[in-house]
Amino acid sequence: MDLREQLGDIDIMLFDQLHRGRLQRGMTVLDAGCGGGRNLVYMLRQGYEVHAVDQEPAAVEQVRRLAAEIAPDVSPDRFAVASVESLPHPGALFDWVICNAVLHFARDEDHFFAMLREMARVLKPGGTFWARLMSTHGVEPLVRPRGGRRFALPSGQEVFLVDEEFLSRMTREVFRGELADPLKSTLVHGQRTMTTWVVRRGA
Repeated sequence: MDLREQLGDIDIMLFDQLHRGRLQRGMTVLDAGCGGGRNLVYMLRQGYEVHAVDQEPAAVEQVRRLAAEIAPDVSPDRFAVASVESLPHPGALFDWVICNAVLHFARDEDHFFAMLREMARVLKPGGTFWARLMSTHGVEPLVRPRGGRRFALPSGQEVFLVDEEFLSRMTREVFRGELADPLKSTLVHGQRTMTTWVVRRGA
């Protein structure tokens, strides 16, 4: 099995957490807004207790097919059609919640908070929240404000953008926790910035 087959198209910053031993077998993991399952291949192969949701039925069906192929003992019921702001799970269930390239599609601050509060609700005390989302870091002169943290990117796409102060406040107020890593931002010159936000939930 080559490296691509073993890891899939996992986000490099999530792979970093695996490589550092933070995300281990035996932990319960939720991929909130899983898409086609790009971040689940390795964990499914290695026997992690993985759950996932997406609001698109076709995406969930793709993840179920992926799991049936590489982890046939995993129940398809672990993968559900649901929105991030209305998760079908009991509270404090997961050791890890990952949310990759979802939050910047929030319609407004209320929608952003609703998604974040739900992910905090299902995360165990002491658990880890990991997200990649677009931010204003390094692209401030290039984005055009549309109100309520909505901005137009140079491409014309309109997205919800955060900054360091906002993420620090959400870490304290929503997760009652602390940063597990410093914020790390990748600037795609002239286009956008992707920021990695890793939080350890408080008690």
